[in-house]
Amino acid sequence: MYLVTAYDVVDDRRRRRLQRALAAWLLPVQKSVFEGHLLPPALVPLRRAIDRHIDPDTDSVRVFPLCEACRRAARLHGTAAPLPDPKAPLFL
Repeated sequence: MYLVTAYDVVDDRRRRRLQRALAAWLLPVQKSVFEGHLLPPALVPLRRAIDRHIDPDTDSVRVFPLCEACRRAARLHGTAAPLPDPKAPLFL
């Protein structure tokens, strides 16, 4: 499945920890956005990692699964670059 994650984390330390956790599964494409292919079994540990690194009272993380048709319909503008080999999962 293809995922896009976006976050708003208030605390710098928590933000850096979340960034490192997300980078274990997805590629950073903007300061607070990660995306990439992920095999379904990896979704549970990804969600656990997100929950472990945020404060649910002050932080926000959105995880958007995109179907293949939606991913193809996405348009990149400006300096946005497509990810390499968009059909290959990055991590199990």
